[in-house]
Amino acid sequence: MKPGMVPPPPGEESQTVVLPPGWQSYLSPQGRRYYVNTTTNETTWERPSSSPGIPASPGPHRSSLPPTVNGYHASGTPAHPPETAHMSLRKSTGDSQNLGSSSPSKKQSKENTITINCVTFPHPDTMPEQQLLKPTEWSYCDYFWADKKDPQGNGTVAGFELLLQKQLKGKQMQKEMSEFIRERIKIEEDYAKNLAKLSQNSLAAQEEGSLGEAWAQVKKSLADEAEVHLKFSAKLHSEVEKPLMNFRENFKKDMKKCDHHIADLRKQLASRYAAVEKARKALTERQRDLEMKTQQLEIKLSNKTEEDIKKARRKSTQAGDDLMRCVDLYNQAQSKWFEEMVTTTLELERLEVERVEMIRQHLCQYTQLRHETDMFNQSTVEPVDQLLRKVDPAKDRELWVREHKTGNIRPVDMEI
Repeated sequence: MKPGMVPPPPGEESQTVVLPPGWQSYLSPQGRRYYVNTTTNETTWERPSSSPGIPASPGPHRSSLPPTVNGYHASGTPAHPPETAHMSLRKSTGDSQNLGSSSPSKKQSKENTITINCVTFPHPDTMPEQQLLKPTEWSYCDYFWADKKDPQGNGTVAGFELLLQKQLKGKQMQKEMSEFIRERIKIEEDYAKNLAKLSQNSLAAQEEGSLGEAWAQVKKSLADEAEVHLKFSAKLHSEVEKPLMNFRENFKKDMKKCDHHIADLRKQLASRYAAVEKARKALTERQRDLEMKTQQLEIKLSNKTEEDIKKARRKSTQAGDDLMRCVDLYNQAQSKWFEEMVTTTLELERLEVERVEMIRQHLCQYTQLRHETDMFNQSTVEPVDQLLRKVDPAKDRELWVREHKTGNIRPVDMEI
C-alpha cells in the first residue's frame, strides 16, 4: 500500500483514447494525474498519444522534468507543482465555518484514507488495489511502504528499515564468504607445505632400477603438486578473497547516511502530522466557540454579543487557514518522503542485484581455479604414470646382476 498512489476514480479515465503500450497512469500524492513510461521511465503531466506526434488530450506542454525513476525525480526535487496541490482542501477550507469535526469534506477524507504511523494511505475498502510502479517484478519500491510489527518486541519496524537490514545482512554475508575463502586458502597453504616436506623424505630412497626411478618421480610429483597448490592459494587470495572483502568498503557508512536521511524525512512527516492534528483541534474549538456565541445572540441581542461573534468568526477563519497551511506542509513532507523512498528503494534494489552478481562472478572464478588446479595436479602425475609403464623386473634384474655379480662358476661335487 503506497501513500497517494491510487488508481483513478470511476469516470476519470473514460476517454476513448487508450494509453499507448508501456504507459501507466498514476495519481500523485497531491491528487494530480501523471503518466509514466515503464520502459524508459519518462514522466509527463500530459496524457501520451497513441499516435506519434499527436497529443491525445489538450493540456500543458510536456514537462521538462529532470531524470526520473518511475515518475519520481532522482534528484529529490518535487515532481508535482505546489500551486496545483491540495485544491480540494483549499475549497473545503475556504469557508471557515464549514471546517471541523462536522465538516462533510473532512468526513469524506476520513472515509477515503487511513493514517498509520503518521502516513496517510488510501482506505482498503475504497481502494483495495493499487497499480504497481514495476508490475510483475516484485520490486522494493512497491512493497515496503507500511510499517511491520517487530517480531522481537511490541513496536514496529519501518518498511525501509527492513530493506536496510537486508542490505547490511548482505554485506555481512559477503564478509563471511571472504572469511570462508580465507580458511580455504589456509588449508591449501598447509597442504602445500606438508606435500613439500613429504617430498624430501628419504624413505625408500635406496630403491634401484626402473622402479627406483618411478619412486623418485612419485616424490618429485609431490613437490610439483605443492607448487600447484601454493599458486592456487595465491590466486584465491587475489582473485576471490580480496575482492569479496574490499567490495564496498564504505557500504555501512553509506547505508547509515541513507538511513538517517529517510529517518529525518519520516520525523519531519510525524512532526507535521502532529501540527495538523493540533490545528484541527484548534479549529474545532473555535467553531464550537462561534456556535455558542451565535446561540447567545439568538437569545439576547446586544452589541457586545455581535462583537464577540465577529471576533470568534475571525478566529475561526484564522484557525481554518492555519489548518490548511499545516495540511499543505504535511502533504509536501509526505510527497518528499514518497519520492525519496521510491528513488532510494530502487537504488537499494540495484545495489543488491550488483552484490549478488559480484559474488556469483567470484564464486565462478573459484570453481574455475579449482578446475585448473585439478588439471595441473593431473599433469604432475603423468610422468609417474609413464615411468611406471616402463618398469621391467627382468631388465632391472639384469642390470643389478651385471653390477653386483660375483662369478658364474657353479660348485661341483667333491671327489674322493
